[in-house]
Amino acid sequence: MSRLVVISNRVAAPQDSHSGAQGGLAVALQAAIREFGGIWFGWSGETVEQFTGHIHFQRGQGVTTATVDLEEQDIEEYYNGYANRTLWPLFHYRIDLAEYERGFAGGYKRVNERFAQTLVPLVEADDVLWVQDYHMFPLGQALRDRGCANRIGFFLHIPWPPARLLATLPEASALVETMFAYDLVGVHTQEWLDSFRHYAVHEMGAIEQGDRLTLNDRTLRLLVAPIGIDTAEFVAGANGPAAKLAQRQMRDSAVGRDMIVGVDRLDYSKGLEERFLGYERFLAEHPEERKEVFLLQIAPPSRGAVESYQKIRTALEQLSGHINGAYADVDWVPIRYVNRGYPRDVLAGIYRAARIALVTPLRDGMNLVAKEYVAAQDPDDPGVLILSRFAGAAAQLKEAVLVNPHSADEMADAIVTALRMGLDERKRRWRAMMDNIEREDVVWWRKLFTDALMGPVAEPGENKDIEAA
Repeated sequence: MSRLVVISNRVAAPQDSHSGAQGGLAVALQAAIREFGGIWFGWSGETVEQFTGHIHFQRGQGVTTATVDLEEQDIEEYYNGYANRTLWPLFHYRIDLAEYERGFAGGYKRVNERFAQTLVPLVEADDVLWVQDYHMFPLGQALRDRGCANRIGFFLHIPWPPARLLATLPEASALVETMFAYDLVGVHTQEWLDSFRHYAVHEMGAIEQGDRLTLNDRTLRLLVAPIGIDTAEFVAGANGPAAKLAQRQMRDSAVGRDMIVGVDRLDYSKGLEERFLGYERFLAEHPEERKEVFLLQIAPPSRGAVESYQKIRTALEQLSGHINGAYADVDWVPIRYVNRGYPRDVLAGIYRAARIALVTPLRDGMNLVAKEYVAAQDPDDPGVLILSRFAGAAAQLKEAVLVNPHSADEMADAIVTALRMGLDERKRRWRAMMDNIEREDVVWWRKLFTDALMGPVAEPGENKDIEAA
């Protein structure tokens, strides 16, 4: 059986695999490595004065990790620069925030080549490689350039933008061409797949045959594979002691009021300013509801070295202060705004205590908070999920209350709808969403992708170098 080599920007330490601190993706990838053998390769998160390619190996819980340190310049240009100041805003439809610097693009290419050069000696002839996310678009081509003939798959965890937006990237065509070094490219939704295919066919002349695209004698297969959560584990956590304690604490602090919860990394793609404005519209238009609810927004900071993230934090602090100043009373504060993270089992208890979850990103590849909220609910008295139409999760969780997060009116109306929704309808909606979350969990997602990647070789005439591997 072929080994599986997973490559990603950051690597989860193997000793943490049962700590409860990891997300579903890390758990799923570690499980795959345990099943197939192999390694997990990526950046250590540490800096070094000069890049040497020295590999740090760790082994625990049946998982081997191999990580390398990067130079400060690498981190600034590859990670803070091209990945998070160019690709991230562009792929989330924020070209107004995207920075197109030649130095960023050069550093991004350099680091991916360094990854490839370091990884090649670790790869055995029949290994199958699985590259994760936008940090490593060109890694497949860098590996091919160094003689790697193995099967290589790529999964994108963020949206793929429409052709007109992608065209604003100076290196757009070169980036898409490097994707044809992969044998399989997976995305969360049909919309993201169609956007990729449209650019490849209409802007680059790729030939389409079913789920395959061919460009310059290279053929890749496209796959829609929406990621899930570890549903059984999350449900168990929601019924565990830490979650029950958190649920009790939240309900005690609510003093009989309904809690609305939002849990998001502090990022402009999450629509937090728009969420606060929609909640403010609800307060303004429904004074009779004001002291009956409160919004708990948990937003741990991220990417503090990037200026746009510093600005969003400042803006949210000002906006939450404005709303509290305008509507609070001596015995009630409309927004509790918390800039810190919590363990997943504690979050599960907070989710269960919430009557409503506001999951309203402006654009999101999937958004697993939506699925975690549903999984955490009490089947006999579930809460209501208000979900952005522009999150990948909306394609699966159609029974959520779907909203346009750009519209304060829609947000306000959705909150009223959720507060007034009867138990029977809440249970019906929850059951339909829970069925999907249980059926298409993170193990289902991982098997869908690895089965496609490790399955029969390409059809005759396609990727002959892979057929020989």
